[in-house]
Amino acid sequence: MKRVFRAASLIQVAHARNLLLTDGIQSELRNQYLAGALGDLPMLETWPQLYVDDADEQAALRALARAAAAPAGSPWTCAHCGEVLEPQFTSCWRCGTSGAPTP
Repeated sequence: MKRVFRAASLIQVAHARNLLLTDGIQSELRNQYLAGALGDLPMLETWPQLYVDDADEQAALRALARAAAAPAGSPWTCAHCGEVLEPQFTSCWRCGTSGAPTP
């Protein structure tokens, strides 16, 4: 097993685990309950960690890097309501209209 991710927040690690599951990569969450040992153990050792099988390590690292990359593109305007949205959105958060963004 190889560690591919760790963070101070369990929420961040759970999100990373969901990203890997979306790509079909199974993972194991460790140190989920070690926060209470902070002070007795080194700080980084108490952080939640995500492990994958050795064979999945590179695919997992690529998937996590893709997710961390800034979204490409520029803001777009919803054709239905005129709301200006950031490029990562594919549907308008205001009116729910989905489809290809129009610059």
